[in-house]
Parts: sequence; C-alpha cells; structure tokens
Amino acid sequence: MENVSNEVKLESISAFQSAIRKSENALASMMQQGANTILLTKRLKALQIGLTILETAWNQRPHHYTGDEIADARKVLTGLFPSLQNSYAKAKLGSPQRTLLERRIKAIELAVEAMDHLDSR
Repeated sequence: MENVSNEVKLESISAFQSAIRKSENALASMMQQGANTILLTKRLKALQIGLTILETAWNQRPHHYTGDEIADARKVLTGLFPSLQNSYAKAKLGSPQRTLLERRIKAIELAVEAMDHLDSR
C-alpha cells in the first residue's frame, strides 16, 4: 500500500466517490419506484466503507467500522469484480467508460488490499 503514487490515490478516491454518488442516485430513484433496494444498499455501504478504509490507510483518518462490517464490505466489493471486468472487456479501447472502469477496478483492488492489511495487524 505504501508504493501507491499520489495520482493513483487521487484517482482511486475519486472513483469511489463517483461510484457512491451513482449508487445514491440509483437508490433514490429505486425508492421512488418502490423497487427492492436491499442489494444496492449493501453495495453503497460497502463502497462507503471501502473509501473510508483507503482514507484510513493513506491519510491516517480514523474509521468507526467493526471487523464484521469490514469483512462484509470486502465480500461485497470482491463480488463486484466479475461484473466490472466483464464491462471493461466490452468497453471500447480508449473510451471514457473503459478508463472509468479501469480506475474503479484499481480502487476496489486497493481497498480490498487495505482491508486485508487491517486484518493482519
């Protein structure tokens, strides 16, 4: 985790913030429609925890999450990889969508790594 450039750190934090905003907007829309929001709520919480754990690792910010919450978030985040990688493979080379997915995948990988590092302390 120490060998991550400032550029990658900023891109990763930005990728998490973007995913959180997108999820919050989708959640609001789904709630208006009366749709089931359980899965999206779990993903949103996992994204928020992932962002917090990165900020903890890189900026020494404290977090208030329990080990169980972090473990659950880790499981949800790793569960996103197949879908993200599938979308990445389909995205046009050089497209903004592909860049976004690349950064999102990297951010989640780094968050999972940081969560694993927390467990080993």
